[in-house]
Amino acid sequence: MQEMATGYGLVEGPVWHSELGLLYSDVLNGGVFRISKNGDVSQQVPKRRGIGGMALHADGGLVMGGKDIVAADIDGTNMGILLAGADTKAGIGFNDLTTDASGRIYVGDLGFRVFGGDEPKPGYLHLIDLDGRERVISDGIMLTNGLGFSPDGKRLYHSDARADLVRVYDVFPDGSVSDWVPFATLESGETPDGLAVAMDGSVWVALAHGGAVAVYEPDGQLRQRVPVPLPMVTSVCFGGDDLKDVYIVSGSRGGPRENCGSVFVARSSVAGLPLPPARVKRN
Repeated sequence: MQEMATGYGLVEGPVWHSELGLLYSDVLNGGVFRISKNGDVSQQVPKRRGIGGMALHADGGLVMGGKDIVAADIDGTNMGILLAGADTKAGIGFNDLTTDASGRIYVGDLGFRVFGGDEPKPGYLHLIDLDGRERVISDGIMLTNGLGFSPDGKRLYHSDARADLVRVYDVFPDGSVSDWVPFATLESGETPDGLAVAMDGSVWVALAHGGAVAVYEPDGQLRQRVPVPLPMVTSVCFGGDDLKDVYIVSGSRGGPRENCGSVFVARSSVAGLPLPPARVKRN
């Protein structure tokens, strides 16, 4: 495993861009950053804090989480709100997100201020349709995190960090989902965070505080653990021209110093699923 970049507070939202390389955010210190295909590190979007999830947009732009779900040009300009945090029941903001094959956006909201010492309260899972309208499709999520679809698009995986489990839903043609059932339950203290799905249907789950990525078979059985040099493993995505580079990102908690959040890369024998671009109408 190779360290690609370091010096961040809490790295999140990794997403692969076929031309630009890897894009990722620093939740605490702000900004979206880029590691180019030749390994150069630069800032892509300045300042914006709290981005827990990102996706590419079909018009060449970028969808970002945070206080609101926004779409912007790839450099962060011409930003418009797709879903305002103030319009949700909690009114706080959003964490991780993903897209389906049609380009709809699935995102979980936050029921409480995670870094503000609030009493934990459950949040909701939202679906943003192509016309921009929003629907709540699930609830009771104590701390929403990673989201990802099975290769056939018929199942949606969803990390609940405070429940120490990964949910799975059946997905209906209109984008709504069934009641959830447990897909994988983790050991106490190994919090499921961001996740990614591979072409063979395996589900790769970042273990915050666990210092690893857990790889699950499509039936929920543990296939392997990929150790990571830092304990606060926050998310994972596939990249590279063949989608066999596994990018793993981390925060600083439990590390040797402040702002030691890092980006690592390792090779996989299986390719990841490409994340479809969002096609939700931009304002």
